[in-house]
Amino acid sequence: MSADPLADDRAQAITRGMQMTLLAGFLGWMMDGYEQALFPTLAGPALRSMVPAEVAASGAKAISGWIGGWMAGITSAFLVGAAFGGAAFGWLGDRIGRVKAMSLSILFYSVFSGVCYFATDPWHLAGARFLAALGMGGEWALGVALVMEAWPERHRSKMAAAIGMAANLGMVLVGVMAMAYPADDASWRIHFLIGASPAVLTLLIRLFVPESEKWERSAAREAGVPQRSKLGEVFGPELRRPTLIGILMVSVVFVGTWGAVQWIPLWVGELAGAANPRAKALAMVIVSTGACLSTVLAPLLLASLPRRRGYQLLCLLALAATAWIYRTPAEWSGELFLGLIPGLMAAKIFVLGMAATAFFGFFPLYLPELFPTRVRATGQGVCYNTGRLVAVPFVLLSGKLVETLGGFQQAAAAITLVYAAGLVVAFFAKETSGQALQD
Repeated sequence: MSADPLADDRAQAITRGMQMTLLAGFLGWMMDGYEQALFPTLAGPALRSMVPAEVAASGAKAISGWIGGWMAGITSAFLVGAAFGGAAFGWLGDRIGRVKAMSLSILFYSVFSGVCYFATDPWHLAGARFLAALGMGGEWALGVALVMEAWPERHRSKMAAAIGMAANLGMVLVGVMAMAYPADDASWRIHFLIGASPAVLTLLIRLFVPESEKWERSAAREAGVPQRSKLGEVFGPELRRPTLIGILMVSVVFVGTWGAVQWIPLWVGELAGAANPRAKALAMVIVSTGACLSTVLAPLLLASLPRRRGYQLLCLLALAATAWIYRTPAEWSGELFLGLIPGLMAAKIFVLGMAATAFFGFFPLYLPELFPTRVRATGQGVCYNTGRLVAVPFVLLSGKLVETLGGFQQAAAAITLVYAAGLVVAFFAKETSGQALQD
C-alpha cells in the first residue's frame, strides 16, 4: 500500500459510470428517507380509519391507546425488518454484486410501500411495513458499498456527505407533501402509493449503473476458492471486534436519534394544539432541514480527524443540543424566526436536527473502512441495521415511558443521555483515519 492512500487515484478522472452510480445511490437513499418518515406522518389518519367499532364506542382515551399501541408495534416491525434486510441484502450484494442486489432491494421496498394503499387492518400495515423495511435496510448497505468503491479515495468524504443528506432530503419531502396535501382518514392511502414510485429506479440502475470494479476483482480472486460464510467472516476472529464495536456505535445513535427526533412531530402537535394542524409537518421540515445540513458538513469537517475523536465530538454536540431542547421550558408560540416560522422553539428543533443526525453523514465515511471488499456490504448491513434492532424495545415501551416520566419532553431527556455511553464506546473503536478502503 502506498504511504499516501490518495496517491494512486489523484489522476483518476470522474467518469460517467461514477456519476450514474452516485445519482442512483442518491435517489435510492432519498427514497429510503421518504420511507422512514412516511409512516410516522401517516400513522394517525391511517390507524384512525381502522379503529374497531368496540374501541370507538369506548371513548377518546381508548382510541388513543389503541392507536398508540399499534403505532409502536408497526414501527417495531419496520425496525426489525430493516435489521434483517440489511444483513440479507448485504450478504446478497457480496455474493451476486452491488448493482443487482441494490436493484432488488429498491424494487422490494417500493412494491411493499405501495401495498400499504390496500391495507384495511393494522396487521396489513404491519406486514407491508416489515417487508418494505427488508428492502430499505438492504439498500443503505448496498448503496454505500457501491458508491464508496466506485469513487476515488479523495472524494469519499464528499460521497459520505451526499449519502447522509439524501435520506434527510427524503424526510423533508414527506413534511412538504404533508403540508401541501394534509393526510386525513380518506386521503392517507395516496401518500403510500407515491412511496411506490422508486420502482422506476430499478430500470435506471440495471441499464446505466456499472458494477463495482473492486467487487468484481474481489469476486474474481475468490472464484474457485471454497466459499466462506460472509456472516461468519464478519463475526470471525479478524473482524469480530470492529463489527461488535461498530454495532454499539450505531446502536447508541439509533436509540438517541429515536428518543431525540422521533417524538418531535407528536410533541409539537401537543404544544401547538388543535388550532395549528400543520405544526407537526412544519416541525418535521425544520428538523429534517437541519439534518440535511449537518449530514453534509459532518463528513467534510471530520474527514481529517481521527475517527474515534470525530464520533465523540458528535456525541458531545448531541448531548448539548438535546439538553437545550428537552431540559429547558418549551412552547410553540406565534413568535417568528426569519419572519417565517415560530422562533425559539424552531431554532431548538433545527439545532437538534443538526446535532442528532450528523452521525448519518459520519457512518458512510467510517463503516466501509472497517471491512474488506468481499464482506463490506454484509458488514455494513449488520452494523447499521442491528442498531435499528436495539432500538425496538425502546419503541415498544415508549408509551409506558412517556406515561411514567410525565410526557414526551421528560422521556426524551432521559433517553438521549445514551450519547454519554457513546463517548465511552468510541475509545474501543478501530481507528481507520487516513487509510484507503481495504481490498
